[in-house]
Amino acid sequence: MNPLYHRAKFILSAPNLQTCPEDNGYEVAFAGRSNAGKSSAINTITNQKSLARISKLPGRTQQLVFFDLDEQRRIVDLPGYGFAKVPMKVQQKWQKELEYYLKNRQSLNGLVLLVDIRRLLGPHDIQLLEYAEHLNLEVCLVLTKSDKLSKNEAKKAFFSVQKEVSNISEHIQVELFSSLKKEGVDPVHHWLDQQLNVLT
Repeated sequence: MNPLYHRAKFILSAPNLQTCPEDNGYEVAFAGRSNAGKSSAINTITNQKSLARISKLPGRTQQLVFFDLDEQRRIVDLPGYGFAKVPMKVQQKWQKELEYYLKNRQSLNGLVLLVDIRRLLGPHDIQLLEYAEHLNLEVCLVLTKSDKLSKNEAKKAFFSVQKEVSNISEHIQVELFSSLKKEGVDPVHHWLDQQLNVLT
């Protein structure tokens, strides 16, 4: 593992773009449904047990959460979306801030979209992928919890998603990922290296 990711540390939680850190350097954002395993994936990728808060109540992350890798590089945990128990007004506010962030954040260089492999792509995921394509934003689609399926089932899901996203863009990278088994960490690190301009 590149020690850069293990050095990740929390900077701040921002309720909107105005309160984000200075817009310079390189940034990659992590997005996904509230129960997609986003926090677990961030902790696995950074090899830290509790960098991102893991909650039994999906939808807990209600702000843009920034983590420093070094002086020029950050990863951002975006608010989870699509969880029914979160009030509609709050969901709409998150959606608005998310779109504004993706469109206007100059240092944003890539998006990691996390999707539970057992649920596959939902309407919110498709919408986000289409918006990222519209913004010419590089995307790595991470199919989390791959350990919950057999190898054959996981491969079948992988190819199904790969085919579906090819209709949106030919440049979306799809990876199988398991926080439990540490599967998929290396290819995600490699993709992050490219978007964060890490010299390897």
